[in-house]
Amino acid sequence: MNKSKGLKMMVCLVLLLSLLAACSKGNDASSNPPAAPTNNQGGEPAQQTEKEVKLTFFNTSAEVNEVFEKLFQTYHELHPNVTVELIPTPIGGAQIEKFQSLLASGNPATIANLDAGTILQYKDSFLDLESEKAKYEELTKPGAVDGALLDGKFLGIPWTAQGYGLLYNKRAVEEAIGGAFDPASIKTRNDLEALFEKIEAAGKAPVMIHGADWSLGSHYLGLAYSLQSANVDDNRKFMESLQTGEVKLIDNPQFNGLLDTFDLLKKYNARKGDPLVADYNKDSADFAKGDAAFYFMGDWTWAIVGPLEGRDQEFGVIPVPISNNPDDYGNSQIAYSEPKLFAIDNAGSTPEQQEAAKAFIEWMVTSDQGQEAIISQMGLSMPYKDVKVKGSNIISEAVSQYVDQGKVMNIGVINYLPQDYWAKTGAAMQKYLVDKVDRKGLADEVQEYWEYQGKK
Repeated sequence: MNKSKGLKMMVCLVLLLSLLAACSKGNDASSNPPAAPTNNQGGEPAQQTEKEVKLTFFNTSAEVNEVFEKLFQTYHELHPNVTVELIPTPIGGAQIEKFQSLLASGNPATIANLDAGTILQYKDSFLDLESEKAKYEELTKPGAVDGALLDGKFLGIPWTAQGYGLLYNKRAVEEAIGGAFDPASIKTRNDLEALFEKIEAAGKAPVMIHGADWSLGSHYLGLAYSLQSANVDDNRKFMESLQTGEVKLIDNPQFNGLLDTFDLLKKYNARKGDPLVADYNKDSADFAKGDAAFYFMGDWTWAIVGPLEGRDQEFGVIPVPISNNPDDYGNSQIAYSEPKLFAIDNAGSTPEQQEAAKAFIEWMVTSDQGQEAIISQMGLSMPYKDVKVKGSNIISEAVSQYVDQGKVMNIGVINYLPQDYWAKTGAAMQKYLVDKVDRKGLADEVQEYWEYQGKK
């Protein structure tokens, strides 16, 4: 081989090797991309390559707007491709009107934190979460998902739970009776009356009735609709019969038993001199400091009681006894519900937004950060089994004991009632509280309201 031919072959070989090397680099780049950056809170790959998704969150729990906003920021730091924007509503403001406006404009919120009754009213605008139902039945305490069903559909995910009944201030009760108080000893109305007599004889006010229409019309009188049966569908049938006039309240044993107990509460009411003042902050504070031994209210009052200086330290709850038969439904159960649900829009949201919303809600109710915000910062109770955060709401803890024992009354029938029922019937209860109408007059007013609803 001459030198010229050898040189040519060597040049060709170098070019061939260079070409193969370039091809090899190209293949490596496509099959082994650089590692995705990791977030520093858990080490999971941040989904940088996913499509960015923006979610909007309509919130009717206005008192905790800031807590939600901080939670959204935390989620965005963990999942940079997902942004959650708060649509706030004012406390006591026209919340539903704002929700309706967004829906009518074709720009509904991706996620809505709403009362169950509102979700039911607009059920065609929300995503059916049947695919998520089994998961949440596993995550939540028994009955939580059933209590959230609306017309048999899983349209909203429960995230908080509330219970109410006769709250008690342990110190005030025990000082009055001169010994330990066993809440399980109050099984009947007569038991309650005997206790009230002892407390009054010791110079203390036995009970506080808050005179607002929502407390009287929804929480107290509303028990009559749930006491008919442990089955919500049976209670709905009862309400339908009430609206047609087939059932008369004045003849209903549960209604009359409830009113017999209300008469007892009226007799021993700390506010009987001026029962309609209805100062929620003052009533809650006076109970917390022992000016009344019992208080017809719910665990939500901890928002007032908890931060109060000079309050007592131990509180509990007992059911409202509605008869003298301890086995009657309601005598050993406290009222319990999931008042707010997270619903996902199905009117204007994309499939990507809906899937991102499902993942975000699951994170809120199961993660350490979400539970810390809901329990510690919002002061609420969660109907979930694996709650990692210990709350400070002593009254919610007392409610949870009834839940764990299955001693709760499902008040879900109220989700199917008109939005103004508590205000209209609450006004009638206020008249009864101040003796402006007798029991027959009260029953007639409430009956008239329901029969009017049946004709609409």
